[in-house]
Amino acid sequence: METKMVLTPEQQAILDGSKGETMAKVMQTMVKYGEIFGAEKMVPVTSEYGHLVLSFGLMFLGPVFDLYQELIDNNCLSGQKFTCDPRPYDPAVPQSPIAKAAAKVIYSKQGRYEKEMKQLGLLNDDSFTCTCYMPELGNVPKKGDVLSWAESSAVVYANSVLGARCNRNSGILELFGSVCGYVPYFGFLTDEGRKATWVVKLETTKMPDAQILGSAIGMKVMEDVPYVYGLDKYLGNELNDAAKTYLKDFGAATASNGAVGLYHIDGLTPEAVELGDKLIAEGAKEYIITDEELQRVKDNYPCIWKDPNATPEMCFLGCPHMSLEQLKDWTAKLEAGLAAAGNKKVSIPTVFTTSTPVLKEFKKLPEYKKLTDMGVIISYICPLMYMDNPLCSSKPVITSSNKLRTYTTSRYYSNDEILEMLTKGVK
Repeated sequence: METKMVLTPEQQAILDGSKGETMAKVMQTMVKYGEIFGAEKMVPVTSEYGHLVLSFGLMFLGPVFDLYQELIDNNCLSGQKFTCDPRPYDPAVPQSPIAKAAAKVIYSKQGRYEKEMKQLGLLNDDSFTCTCYMPELGNVPKKGDVLSWAESSAVVYANSVLGARCNRNSGILELFGSVCGYVPYFGFLTDEGRKATWVVKLETTKMPDAQILGSAIGMKVMEDVPYVYGLDKYLGNELNDAAKTYLKDFGAATASNGAVGLYHIDGLTPEAVELGDKLIAEGAKEYIITDEELQRVKDNYPCIWKDPNATPEMCFLGCPHMSLEQLKDWTAKLEAGLAAAGNKKVSIPTVFTTSTPVLKEFKKLPEYKKLTDMGVIISYICPLMYMDNPLCSSKPVITSSNKLRTYTTSRYYSNDEILEMLTKGVK
């Protein structure tokens, strides 16, 4: 294959078939991907671990699983151990018998998929989560690491909070990058591509809801890079657990309500601390965010329930998966709220989703029993996949996740509003 890209002798040899026809096809795909975006070269993937967005064995994804088997049969395995997005099904999460039966049919290839993942390089059986970058998972990239990931909320977190370098790849391409060991050099991998083309000035009177702020910025800047002033006033200048949790949800909203793959927070995120306004490109546009602007954004979220006045039948929190910090915080808030309302259990069937390793740590704490005694189910499931079941998508589900709201029929409420409904009931 001829290419305008400048390849190293090793890369060219792989492209020419030195590691077999299948690996040559993988490299050819990555080269063509790079050519589309004007990449001049390929660079090594340097992170210790990879991550795959495709975590569900959908019955109609047969060609994908056939492709995986071809890779396995030809020893084209991932050069890195990797984590995966959450599993799509958990019997502990409430579903009608018909919906459960439908889920088993919809995800009937799950067993085959997970077997192939283990052969390709899955880190371990607990490695299913969209928040692979949490310390409990062990997949925390270092600043400057080059990644081959696709999960939008993980990519934006790794780029922004950790200072790693990763483009918003698609499923399959992320695996190909780990299999051949190279990704095309363009976009967020370059210094120029990491410059901000939007300046966002926060002029609110109080700390903004992470989900709504991320939504507002995502819908305004779309795929561009924002540099945010004023958020450090509320989060401080240390990337502690509270700040990381806030930025996890903020970033997921920017990525799902827009297509943000990188943001900079003045005085807080690593590149902003290091380079400051040198990260702002010439001619950057400006977006001023006030209390009124955030309210406007929230008021314009559509409700697509069949009956807008329906009583909520379920609440999902944890899209992306909740951190240990969030589980502890929500336990305290629910305990206080229920006590004040004279109630003992949440008024709506409620599911908190988190990774298995985080849940294992949470189970060691007294908060675990408190939370489950209040009627909350804690699951490793992907709520998006749950809501994709047609027999579940028709249910009136509430959430404080802007990602879940965007991709499903669930209805958005702020954390404070959710807390009120769970502890006092729906009025």
